[in-house]
Amino acid sequence: MTEFISSQTLRLDQELATKLQVSRNQVVNLIKNGSVSVNGKIVTKAGFALNLGDKISLIKPQITPIQSEFKAEFDVEILYEDSDILVINKPIGVTVHPAPSVKEATLVEWLKQKGYTLSSLGGTERAGIVHRLDKGTSGVMVVAKNNQTHTVLSQQLSSKDMGRIYLALCDLPLKENCVIDRPISRHPQNRLKNAVVSGGKPAKSAFANIISSQNRRVNLISAKLFTGRTHQIRVHLASINRHILGDDLYGFKSNSDKISRIFLHAYILRLIHPKSNQIMEFKAPLPSEFYQLISKEFNKEIVDENISVLCDIFGGIAQWMRYD
Repeated sequence: MTEFISSQTLRLDQELATKLQVSRNQVVNLIKNGSVSVNGKIVTKAGFALNLGDKISLIKPQITPIQSEFKAEFDVEILYEDSDILVINKPIGVTVHPAPSVKEATLVEWLKQKGYTLSSLGGTERAGIVHRLDKGTSGVMVVAKNNQTHTVLSQQLSSKDMGRIYLALCDLPLKENCVIDRPISRHPQNRLKNAVVSGGKPAKSAFANIISSQNRRVNLISAKLFTGRTHQIRVHLASINRHILGDDLYGFKSNSDKISRIFLHAYILRLIHPKSNQIMEFKAPLPSEFYQLISKEFNKEIVDENISVLCDIFGGIAQWMRYD
């Protein structure tokens, strides 16, 4: 049991979130589950008004472990690790979260097997997944190694203080660099897809050309996310009749090319370290499959130089992470 003395006249959930340094969602679940008492009486209302000097008692529930149905037999490259965060380069073909439809090991199970799990105050063991990538998307992800870090990073994601830049190979170059601000929701006819739908959740992406061959067969573009909707980059590109190579779900068509993957890669992740408050930037190297396609038109040095210049445009201005 953990006990606190109320130092302010606040709502119960606000006081606990501050004392425990966790998200209010976790605290609300604890309160609703009857794990919190004030002056010896169980309180189940998150908005309960505290008085100065009230005694708050917290009984942490027994932790329910993650059920690992499958053994993760794949490797995951670790880009950076300290006592608070783990930064990885997610391989293609790996789903992040388990689901009834997923009949193979996921990233969550890999994290479990490697000991990278943390305890939720709500009583469920969980992996510290802050944001996710689609199964067919490779690239940089950050994982929280403790509850406090998870809360801080989740707040950065919501406030847009966490920035992400993706690279993609498309069937056509962009007519011009652009920002697409169109709402996204479930596709009305195909539940496997999302679409630009009036009344959907707000979604905003910026796109820029990096390199295009004269015959337009090789088109490398960059995308920066301001929001994190499912399939956001793929949906927004499809809305302007551009399609990522290999992305049959969102309209890529090819009769001759053999495409081995969806050519979308999370290249840069920038965040503020939850303990040091230092801005940190991580890059997941462009996969070899990208270079194999691009090398038919350009050498690697030219490609890397153009990527660097474009990312400097996105990354070098003072308001990089907001880029409004």
